[in-house]
Amino acid sequence: MTALGLLGAVLVGCGREAVETAPVARAEKTTGTAAPAAHGTATPPDPARGPAAPPTMAPGPGGRTPVYTHRTRTAGGATAKDAEKGAGKGSQKAAEKAAEKVVALTFDADMTADQGPRAAQGERFDNPQLIETLRRLGVDATVFMTGRWAEEYPDQAKSIGGDPRFEIANHSYSHYAFASPCYGLPTVAGPDMAEDVQRAFTSFRDAGAVNVVPYFRFPGGCYDDAALRALAPTGVTAVQWDVVSGDAFAKDPDAVAEQVLDGVRPGSLVVMHCTRSAAPVTEEAVRRIVPELRARGYRFVKVSELMRG
Repeated sequence: MTALGLLGAVLVGCGREAVETAPVARAEKTTGTAAPAAHGTATPPDPARGPAAPPTMAPGPGGRTPVYTHRTRTAGGATAKDAEKGAGKGSQKAAEKAAEKVVALTFDADMTADQGPRAAQGERFDNPQLIETLRRLGVDATVFMTGRWAEEYPDQAKSIGGDPRFEIANHSYSHYAFASPCYGLPTVAGPDMAEDVQRAFTSFRDAGAVNVVPYFRFPGGCYDDAALRALAPTGVTAVQWDVVSGDAFAKDPDAVAEQVLDGVRPGSLVVMHCTRSAAPVTEEAVRRIVPELRARGYRFVKVSELMRG
C-alpha cells in the first residue's frame, strides 16, 4: 500500500466507531488525571495553572482502561434517548435535565512517527485555519494530538494547549496501532504501549502545552483486551465516539456536515480531523455544522465537560 493509501485507510479508520465487545475493537461505521508523571501514571494538573482536574472513569474489570464514547445519562437519571422522546425518569424536571443539548466536537491531529520526510517536503499535517475558525465561532473542543504532531508543530501545540477554549488529549506518540489488524498500520508492541502514550504526554509538555487532559484515543479506533490492560498503568480514560464525520479525504464539505448533523444527539461525541492534507474540507464543514447545531439548541463542550455530566 502506498504511503498516501495507508494514511487514507488510517484516517478512515479513525472516523469509525470502535466496538468494545469485539475481540479487536475496530471501527464499524455507525456510531487520577491530566499529564502523566515520570512513570506514566496520570496525575492532576497544577491547580495554579488551570481548573480542577478533569474527570476520568473508574478502571474496568481487572483494572482495564475504561472506554468512553458519549454521554449516556445525566444528573436527572435519564438517557439521551429518553430526552429525545421527552420522557425522562421521574419527573418533568429530570426530563429537562436529560434533554440538555450538549455535543463534543473532537479533532484528531494525526501524524505518524515516520512521516517527517513528507512534512519536510511541504505536506501539511496541521490545520491552523480550522483552529482559528473554532476560536472565532466560540466553540470549545478537544484535540486528540499525536506526540509526533506536537514535535512538528510545537508553536501550534503550545497555542492550542494554552487556550482555555481547548484541551489536548493523547492520540499516542507514533499513531501506530494498539491492536492488529488495523487498516495496515504498523503495530506497537504490547510492552511498549504505555511508553508510547507517555512519550506523547512528554511531547506536549516539551511544547509548552498547559491544558492537557488524561484522555487517550486509539489510532484507527482499534483496541483489544490486551491493549486495555497494557494502558491501565497510565491512568488514562480511552475516548472513542458515537458520531463519525466522514471528513477523511472528503471533498464535499456539505456531505461531511450532513453526516454530523444527522448523527448528533444530546450528549454526542463527534470525531473529526485537524489534518489539512488528509481532511481538507473539515474547516468549511465546521462553518456549517456549528450554526445549525446552535439553531437546534446545542451547546459545544470539551470532552472533560461532557464526561463530567
